[in-house]
Amino acid sequence: MDRNKKQRIEELVRILNEASEAYYNDKDEIMSNFQWDALFDELTALEEETGYITENSPTQNVGYEETSGDGIKEEHEYKALSLKKSKEVGDLRQWAGDRPIWISWKLDGITLVATYDGGKLTRLLTRGNGTIGTNITYLASQIKGLPMKVSYKGHLVVRGEATISYDDFNRLNDTIENEEEQYANPRNLVAGTLALDRKRAKEVAERSVSFHAFTLVHIDEEIVSWGERMDLLQKLKFSVVERERTSADQLQERIEQWTETVRSGRMRIPVDGLVITFDDTEYAATGSVTGHHATNAGMAFKWQDTAAETTLDHIEWSCAASTISPVAVFDMVRLEGTEVRRASLCNISEMKRLGIGADRQTRLKVIKANMIIPKCIEADSGGTKFEIPERCPVCGAPTAIHTSEKTGTETLHCTNEECTAKQIQKYTRFVSKSGMDIDGLSEKTIIKFINEGFISDFADLYDIAQHKDQIVNMDGFGEKSYANMIRSIQARTKIQPVPFLYSLSIPMIGLDAAKKLIGTCGTAGFFERLESGQGFEDIDGIGPEKSNSILNWYSSERNRNLVKKLMEKVQVESTEPSERAEGTCKDLIFVITGDVHHFENRKAFTAYVEAQGGKVTGSVSRKTNYLVNNDNTSTSGKNKKAQELGIPVITEDEFVERFGG
Repeated sequence: MDRNKKQRIEELVRILNEASEAYYNDKDEIMSNFQWDALFDELTALEEETGYITENSPTQNVGYEETSGDGIKEEHEYKALSLKKSKEVGDLRQWAGDRPIWISWKLDGITLVATYDGGKLTRLLTRGNGTIGTNITYLASQIKGLPMKVSYKGHLVVRGEATISYDDFNRLNDTIENEEEQYANPRNLVAGTLALDRKRAKEVAERSVSFHAFTLVHIDEEIVSWGERMDLLQKLKFSVVERERTSADQLQERIEQWTETVRSGRMRIPVDGLVITFDDTEYAATGSVTGHHATNAGMAFKWQDTAAETTLDHIEWSCAASTISPVAVFDMVRLEGTEVRRASLCNISEMKRLGIGADRQTRLKVIKANMIIPKCIEADSGGTKFEIPERCPVCGAPTAIHTSEKTGTETLHCTNEECTAKQIQKYTRFVSKSGMDIDGLSEKTIIKFINEGFISDFADLYDIAQHKDQIVNMDGFGEKSYANMIRSIQARTKIQPVPFLYSLSIPMIGLDAAKKLIGTCGTAGFFERLESGQGFEDIDGIGPEKSNSILNWYSSERNRNLVKKLMEKVQVESTEPSERAEGTCKDLIFVITGDVHHFENRKAFTAYVEAQGGKVTGSVSRKTNYLVNNDNTSTSGKNKKAQELGIPVITEDEFVERFGG
């Protein structure tokens, strides 16, 4: 055997296993999926050529053994194998042949295996290395879409993916002030969340971890059709992955349509490909099995990360939160049908790893990872070196390089604690759905406005129109997007007190605390207590710690001026304490679905219900009193559930007639 090839195989095994260990154990990722796939393909080809396969090769093993959490390591009843992958539709068509198949999402999270006996969940394991996983049954009740009880009384084994949506990922990261402690991506956050100990189990629900069943591994009854098995899981109240029945000759068209959903940015949960499955589960169980995958169990389609070469024009240093991050600006290339001119370089360590050099002297290779995020994967500096700015691009204060004790990663920071850019997370919270609900102001847009000097506090957003000429000429902007943003800002000059209070980013005061404060004090009462320093520790659920946090925050002249300037721009609507107003909706639970016309939006509708002593939830249950849907003849899941449970379905007009508004 060629000694060099043997050494390369062993080197690839080491590199890929180190990357997998980081990937599955909530650590900073060592390489991108694009790089991992390329090295894995190289290893597979070398192993096939030489016949030399090491015992710990990632081609023979699935996942990686978890190293954290309280759970005990246990053996899977059925091995949780991986799927064979391809980036060519032709490979999938050949694999499928003339048999009926299903297409579904390949979700990017953590695989879990749930076991039920006698109608009760008896065990929940992580996939681990495919043979042995970690028992996290103590977290199961906190995971959405995973029923604790089912109507089926036999032995049931269900495999699915635990995920966190992009919105929930961004919401949680916004609460972590130290950027180095933030999670890299939703999958990274899921891994960290499922490694929590028993004492912190409730955080799983707070982080909105959801389970999506993607296959029924075992059932005592004889159900051969994969589609029928998935339908059964749905009837048993599992959240089930989206799926569509198709055939080999339709695959190209169907994959293109599913791919467009990702390309357009409509996916709310992370995916990294598609899965093709035989409908005939008996046939799927045949075929050869390796330590890594079973040949007929299914096949994964991974999107081609098309690469393009270009020349670096310059490096733009963007100040956001506590870090000044480098962005490569390069000659335009077309990727996935779009023009791309910029890609984040993450930090100084990544620039060094890539070999970034001076402007116009560096050649770059760029991809659009998973068709969404532009990423530099290679660089040829021609021997030149990049320069690190000595001054913050926003405030002009000196910069400093910080090296993480945990990872050794080098990042650039502004030394000025009062730098406007360090407040970026507060701005994103301010404009969020739970805050002022202003569309068109993404985190990237806010960072641009801060770096251009357009905004230095929240109130400046309401004067942003004075910078119209510069904004419409910005990359990614134009007359239409500018007009939409201005329209959204102008529509939010009247605001309910709870989202207003939440939007201020007072430490320890989230939505629940804001509701308790306003519910007890009313709008005027809250501000009276705030000004007088009376405090709020007498309020149930607030106590001395949160009360002191509010008063300490308001004792800052900067924060008092922030509130004063903001209230000159917006009108905070007046509400009475809930104790003094019984309310027309007192003790009633509503679910609101579909479009509304009487109220400004569903958020305003919800605020009215809560102000009237009621509660609004997201799903229909036996506790629900009314489902409000202007299309009360709809066959939606919520309407069907309400009809099954005998819950009245009323229109918005009927609600107003009965409960006011």
